[in-house]
Amino acid sequence: MITVNANTRIAEVLREHPAALEAIIGISPGFERLRNPLRKLMAGRTSIAMASRMGACTVDEFLNRLGVLGFAIDREAVQTGESGAISTIGPAMPAFLREIGPDRVTELDVRPIMAGGKDPLSQILAAIHMLGQGTVLKIVNSFEPTPLILLLEKKGFVSWTDHVQDDVIHTYFYRRAEASPVTPAHPPALDDWDGAMERFAGKQVTLDVRDLEMPLPMLTILELLDDLPAGHALFVHHKRIPVFLLPELNERGFEYCIREIRDSEVDILVFKKSTT
Repeated sequence: MITVNANTRIAEVLREHPAALEAIIGISPGFERLRNPLRKLMAGRTSIAMASRMGACTVDEFLNRLGVLGFAIDREAVQTGESGAISTIGPAMPAFLREIGPDRVTELDVRPIMAGGKDPLSQILAAIHMLGQGTVLKIVNSFEPTPLILLLEKKGFVSWTDHVQDDVIHTYFYRRAEASPVTPAHPPALDDWDGAMERFAGKQVTLDVRDLEMPLPMLTILELLDDLPAGHALFVHHKRIPVFLLPELNERGFEYCIREIRDSEVDILVFKKSTT
């Protein structure tokens, strides 16, 4: 059994012991989210120390629960963050935030936008576009914007997420000198919807993400694509064209067709790229 400490990633714990998931969920109701498709991404990014803060428990409580399962416990290891900086609560604040003044941080609270039933993407991208070199955008949200983080990290941005409360998340994006311009441009969809539907007739897995809260639609789709049977397609009912998802599909070797039915209803058929 592996030795765990404050810096051990949750994904390592879950891989090591089949009963670890239920044991962790038993520590705090806040860990119920590990049951949903956020599990892979959240667990891979989250240390025991970070999870303890999110679940309003102590690192010792977390380690005690894992000790019962047979994990070797290291209570002496200091908690470290980016660049080895020591932190006592949550992930360590990275250098780009410690060394920057408040006058170079722009804050955007997207919660009112989402509460009004609108997508804050255009406002976020506009704010990102206005960032100068060495400046920071702080997004206030009720969840960690994983798709946005993935997109901006590929463009050369540095990010850091602070779980202030269970439903108050601050995510900071720092534009480095070499950061690329950010546009949600995506590869074009195949235009033969009827042909694709005929090709995968009787070989489709159907998924409806219209009622899921962000960022679950994208993460749920990617989760199902990991297990999509060979020769099958994923048929997705969505509320909008998922601009963050489409370039990710292309990178993973998938093609897609899109059928826009009305403003709030879109169908997407996703399938592996042909090798011929």
